[in-house]
Amino acid sequence: MRIALGVSLAALLGVASAAQAAVSTLPALPPRTDVHWSFEGPFGHYDRAQLQRGFQIYKEVCSACHSLNRVTFHTLGQDGGPGFTEAEVKAIAASYKIPADPNDKGDLFDSSGNRLTRAGTVSDAFPPPFPNEQAARAANSGALPPDLSLIEKARDGGPNYVFSILTGFVKAPADFTVLPNKYYNQYFAGRNISMPPPLADGAVTFSDGSPNDIEHEATDIAAFLMWASEPKLEERHQIGFGVMAFLILFAGLLYLSYRRVWHDKH
Repeated sequence: MRIALGVSLAALLGVASAAQAAVSTLPALPPRTDVHWSFEGPFGHYDRAQLQRGFQIYKEVCSACHSLNRVTFHTLGQDGGPGFTEAEVKAIAASYKIPADPNDKGDLFDSSGNRLTRAGTVSDAFPPPFPNEQAARAANSGALPPDLSLIEKARDGGPNYVFSILTGFVKAPADFTVLPNKYYNQYFAGRNISMPPPLADGAVTFSDGSPNDIEHEATDIAAFLMWASEPKLEERHQIGFGVMAFLILFAGLLYLSYRRVWHDKH
């Protein structure tokens, strides 16, 4: 009994050591792609056309799996945002189905068992693609697609992280094992990622004729998600510039006052 137990323990330790060795032999993650973003720096601002293209990518590609539940439709038309008109925002909101309140009979489901819905309004937030976590995992081989509202605030590297992940799907090295229902991504920790490559050349056609290869699509959606995470970025930049201008002026006045008061004291 003790011998069998010892053999089993040795086998388990051997498996654990092999797994640890496999992880430790992974090469270091390559440096993330450093994209030049229009919103970088103290005078940075969002590119309205880029945000609109990014929203189109989210709606046509990403929204099938990922929620955006902290963003309400009306913000699409606010200052500092994608710049949609009031009519466009209303049309976008109405294109989504929102879970409805109980009807006059108190029912939440129709005769077929489907959840009652209504057209979205500008005050609604983007509805999730799945009714609950269990449904989301069931549709994605057990993985839970993260909400994208604050993804670029939550991940080190922000938009560069998102861009790198979206463009990081490459062929796995010959000595690397891609797990079942996983995909190889050179920028993802562990390399095995549950998300299949979401973008492809020509996946979205832009009305303004902008390039729609994978890199341009990844740039546009990363910019849109940056706005979703930081919708007041331009306002903060303007306030910061005003504060700095005031402090410089105030410092100048203090210096002149000092010279005037102490001029005859030296």
